[in-house]
Amino acid sequence: MSEDQDPEAVARHWREAAVRADLVLLDGFHALKHALRFGADVRMVIAEDPAAVRALAAELAPDVEPDVARLVRRATLREVMPRVHPTGVAALAVRPDRAAGLAALGRMPRPAPVVVLDNPRNLGNVGAVVRLAAGFGATGVVTRGDLDPWHPNVVRAGAGLHYATTVARLTLDELPPGPLYALDPEGEDIRALTLPDDALLAFGSERHGISPELRARADHLVSLPMRPQVSSYNLATSVAMTLFHWGGPPAGEQGGEDA
Repeated sequence: MSEDQDPEAVARHWREAAVRADLVLLDGFHALKHALRFGADVRMVIAEDPAAVRALAAELAPDVEPDVARLVRRATLREVMPRVHPTGVAALAVRPDRAAGLAALGRMPRPAPVVVLDNPRNLGNVGAVVRLAAGFGATGVVTRGDLDPWHPNVVRAGAGLHYATTVARLTLDELPPGPLYALDPEGEDIRALTLPDDALLAFGSERHGISPELRARADHLVSLPMRPQVSSYNLATSVAMTLFHWGGPPAGEQGGEDA
């Protein structure tokens, strides 16, 4: 695809590619930036103003600016997108191979826990958990139930950081090895525990909690400190508290970006 290709031809090519099951929508510059930074195979980038997107990359992410400059093409986003991100850019990237993801989750010894979301319902919450898991260096995020953790709204909420960890939907029998710590109000106070690196950290929904079948599978029930008469924490908050208690990336490896 040439740099000066007609925007209508670019839009037509986008529509053809956007319906492919093996491609993932990256909505906005930060999703594109993180996907490129963590090795995504980005196939298309479109923008209302490619020069502005190249300038944004040069300012905010010079490490990926050459890739952004090479990939971005002009198109009228409102003709191909249900909503246009404020940064005026969208991209399509290859969805990671499922078999490779399962292998990464099951590899032992494991240097960091796997987060298990038991039948989550809110797409934005799942994306926020992926972003947390990537930041803490968790091995992966797996979901049980009918929610697709690669749904475009999840990827948007995760700011493209699906590519910085392993994200998959699994059945109970497919869960990777390791001791299962299930968050439950009746569990042992997390402050009395040390969470091992190979743990599976399981979280239920705010409304229903852990499912009976996952609760029965758990090796440990764990509770977070909470004031009486407070119903629950937000899912992403619970995950953040638990990963912080586990430990996070080694000192000296922390980043400093807000976006």
